[in-house]
Amino acid sequence: MTGRAIPPRTPVLVGVGVAMRREEDWTQALEPIDLMLEAVRSAGANSGAAALLAEVGMVAVPRGRWRYRNPSGEIARAIGATGATTVVSSVGVLQQTLIADACQAIMDGRVECALVTGSDAGYRLLRAKMCGVRSEERDQDDEPDVRLEPKAELRHPAEIAAGLKMPVGLYAMLESARRAASGQSIEAHRDRLAARYARFAEIAAANPDGWTRAVLNAATIRDDGPRNPMQAFPYTRAHCSTWNVDQAAALLFCSAERAAALGIDRSLWVFPLASAESNHMVALSARADLVRSPGVDLTARAVLETGGVAAADIDLIELYSCFPVAVDAFADALDLPPDRDLTITGSMAFAGGPYNNYFFQATARAAALLRQGAGRTALLSCVSGILTKQAFALWSTDPPRDGFIRRDVTAEVAAATAELPVVENYTGGGQIVGCTVLHARGEAPRAVALIDIDGGARALAVSDAPATIAGMERDEWVGRSVRVIAGALAA
Repeated sequence: MTGRAIPPRTPVLVGVGVAMRREEDWTQALEPIDLMLEAVRSAGANSGAAALLAEVGMVAVPRGRWRYRNPSGEIARAIGATGATTVVSSVGVLQQTLIADACQAIMDGRVECALVTGSDAGYRLLRAKMCGVRSEERDQDDEPDVRLEPKAELRHPAEIAAGLKMPVGLYAMLESARRAASGQSIEAHRDRLAARYARFAEIAAANPDGWTRAVLNAATIRDDGPRNPMQAFPYTRAHCSTWNVDQAAALLFCSAERAAALGIDRSLWVFPLASAESNHMVALSARADLVRSPGVDLTARAVLETGGVAAADIDLIELYSCFPVAVDAFADALDLPPDRDLTITGSMAFAGGPYNNYFFQATARAAALLRQGAGRTALLSCVSGILTKQAFALWSTDPPRDGFIRRDVTAEVAAATAELPVVENYTGGGQIVGCTVLHARGEAPRAVALIDIDGGARALAVSDAPATIAGMERDEWVGRSVRVIAGALAA
């Protein structure tokens, strides 16, 4: 688009800031809101026009593992943006939704500048817990102007009853379904995941904002050990998002007109081209297809069509990596070759996965690389829930031809998604469609299976039998016919 005028309302990312601390003494660590403020001020300085912060008309923050009621309000007051609309989103709202909302507000002329920031202080929480105390945070008694909430629960009650309290077990169940569909053996599949994550660790080691700089080999990642325990087969700790981190990120947006008026260096401008998201929610156990995700497939198609690009032509790619199956789902939807690097951060396992904030860290990294000339385009994927909601964001150093475009494909995804009833405390026969073995610290392992039963319904069944647990980690149980008695797998 060289030589063409940029429409004045075009949203531009002009400032990025990150903050990271690793204090062994939790009393010396920053509170989450102070991490955010550090990142916010860094974003202001990064733009070369720190005074822009006082002009912000919207401040949006996704909820982390903190108890603040309105961190957006405190941030707005701290930067002098006292008239800003304050937004706080709950867990279950896509992080990309906040970015798209900010860009849309600029496009529509509702605000001239917008700030999106988030943080989590999981390391601070961990260090306090190790001292036998609960980390303290300052009180807030005000409310944000806007509070975004998901429209439904992210998990089915039957999943919680079966012991699937943490996301790792549910994602591992999706992993088993994809493994069986691929025809790979359990051992070959584990080797493939380990090799991919070893590459992720290499990338994280070169990321200046990454939490872990150690390069792990595939064998260390693949197999459980004292420092890498099994979490939910086949996932060891090294396959999972590292959320015990103190990290924050801030993204400062303004209109192209305002950026030009302030004299912000054109080399700092990064343009959001397109956003695509699906907010259709179906609990994992009720999904008729555990292998392909209509939400992932349709958001991928929408963002590429809207941006007018092919996935093969995108320079930088960051696929959401809370667990390995999410990476594969997005890579398949984009039809990416197996030798393509799928992260620019090093993944949530190694770069750090602050609770409900990682996508901002990844976006900041993408912007930094684009500014450095590592490419002209970047594509990032986003997840909320158990691969429940999905989104993509497309960025470029070149301005969009038709302005920033936001696509919501929720209705199309709902129409393409088949949902099954889930029966609790089931007795009868059926066929396993997904399974895992849960390994929790201080608890005996537990096998969990999701089963297709008569009448086009689903049921969850569990087993504590050592033979069943060993068999499920050795042989392929997806597709096996089983008997269930009151929610327990029969021997």
